[in-house]
Amino acid sequence: MSVLIYAENVDGKFKKYAFEAVSYGASLAGKLGTDAIALSIGEVAEEELLSLGKYGAGKIISIADSRLDILENAAYTKVIAEVAGKVDVKVVVFASNNTGKALAPRVSVALHAGFVGNAMSLPLEVEPLMFKKMVFNGKAIGYIKLKSEKAVLTLARNSFGIHESPKDAAVETMEIALDDSLFAVKLKDRHKITGKILLTDAEVVVSGGRGMKSADNWGPLEEFAEVLGAATACSRPVSDEGWRPHEEHTGQTGKIIAPNVYFALGISGAVQHVAGVSGSKIIVAVNTDKEAPIFEVADYGIVGDVMKVLPQLIEAAKELKEG
Repeated sequence: MSVLIYAENVDGKFKKYAFEAVSYGASLAGKLGTDAIALSIGEVAEEELLSLGKYGAGKIISIADSRLDILENAAYTKVIAEVAGKVDVKVVVFASNNTGKALAPRVSVALHAGFVGNAMSLPLEVEPLMFKKMVFNGKAIGYIKLKSEKAVLTLARNSFGIHESPKDAAVETMEIALDDSLFAVKLKDRHKITGKILLTDAEVVVSGGRGMKSADNWGPLEEFAEVLGAATACSRPVSDEGWRPHEEHTGQTGKIIAPNVYFALGISGAVQHVAGVSGSKIIVAVNTDKEAPIFEVADYGIVGDVMKVLPQLIEAAKELKEG
């Protein structure tokens, strides 16, 4: 039996969430007394593949079919399920991002395995497996006990962290027969945002809400983000009003993010918004209303007008950076 970790790459490079998934999978394998195997799909250089060994993967399986350079759910599900069968898998681990949420349920069906979404820790029990997870948009903790022999799970981002556990990993190239019918979606063109930090990759995010009062007031927020080396974001009402682009909208109906630090500036904290940012390690909130729901989830809070507080935050950040 083994633990298989799907390590997603973006343009041939692994991101933080892939290393966290491998770190978790390696620790899980240790608890189960088995091996941790990382799976990479798409064209990735050998040196990049071997970097997964730094976080505990004893073996890296590479599926380099060029047709798999673009995510196609049906094809990826078949690949992961077949690899899982070949390595006699006990648990399959995905990061809890858009890709993981799309693939993990499909793989669980293919393997007749129990499924746990947004697992927060290593299993509390091994026989049978029992995991802790977030429920009700992060407002409560649930305990899921699986009755199946195999398990598929997505790991809540920033819940486990990245831990180095170097292994002398070997790369194994594997071929999976894939029918062309699995590739129904064809990519004709792709436009990538450049010149700014992507929300999904950012360690620090500075986000604004209706408390910013108008689209004309965003200059200080952008300056604060630039000083911190942070990405910018906004609440849904802001994007709906056209103050900020929709790709910056965070929340249950926007981007789900889990940075190390999240600044909620002039955001009341509606449940839909909190659901999208509750995975943040630290939340800092600024709002004029001391009863605003955002303060219930914030680690640090400032009651005040964001337009008056923000210049002070900028100066403090500059002093910290210079010091």
